[in-house]
Amino acid sequence: MESKRSKYILIGLSVFCILLIGITSFKDGFLNPLRSGVGYVLNPIQSGVNRVGTSLYNGISNYSTLHSAMAEKQALQERIDALVEENSRLQSEQFELQRLRELYDLDQDYMQYQKIGARVIAKDSGDWFQVFRINKGSADGVLVDANVIAGGGLVGIVTDVGAHYATVRSIIDDVSRVSGMAQQSGNTCIVAGDLTLFEEGRLRISNVAQDADFKDGDRIVTSNISSKFLPGILIGYAADMTTDQNRLTKSGYLIPAAQFDSLQEVLVITTPKEEPQQDDTEKTEGAQTGS
Repeated sequence: MESKRSKYILIGLSVFCILLIGITSFKDGFLNPLRSGVGYVLNPIQSGVNRVGTSLYNGISNYSTLHSAMAEKQALQERIDALVEENSRLQSEQFELQRLRELYDLDQDYMQYQKIGARVIAKDSGDWFQVFRINKGSADGVLVDANVIAGGGLVGIVTDVGAHYATVRSIIDDVSRVSGMAQQSGNTCIVAGDLTLFEEGRLRISNVAQDADFKDGDRIVTSNISSKFLPGILIGYAADMTTDQNRLTKSGYLIPAAQFDSLQEVLVITTPKEEPQQDDTEKTEGAQTGS
């Protein structure tokens, strides 16, 4: 029974195929409605299949493109990071080279004194380098009261020395007193440290004789009679000089030659200071080292 049914189905399919072949062989116009009907049913299906296929293709293509773009972006980002790091290193080296050139020029300005270079390794809290530590000490020939210079002029004086370190008190510290003089005229003065005043970038000048040739813009250097500082080291420039109320002296301000907000390297003068005879004004310099 089952065999007969299969035979009938096979015969029916064969007849159907023969009819389709026969129908498609006719070119008469009466088949156009049939073709149109079939097209009406199949075209939307075919369009849908095309859209799905196109979407799948575009999705695969876009994913491949995106994956490639992400890999390229990662490679470019790594290259940018490497260039930024290299640029930062080159800038740091350039700044260091500039600072060392300035120290070299300063060394040439004071060739009469023996000096060693040192790096700043620590400082007291605050914005300024009023008290700081360097990486050279007694093993390198650094002594207490050794003068320290940087950035074009006097920075301070060594107050404490270890084998491989030294503490420096700068001229801007409140207890600092430096005996100075106008380089052109030789008239003396006292340069006093003042951290509050230094907020304006200035120090105080006092003890200038009323009749002294001492005017704004004069170069102020360490004096020949200083008890702690070697002579002729630039301290800064006079500004806003006025006559005091006693009409006997003048006072004003000093613009330091050195920078005290970003010290990194300094020169320590190892030439010892010859002890001169002190006068009353020079006794104020003892505050520099706590004596």
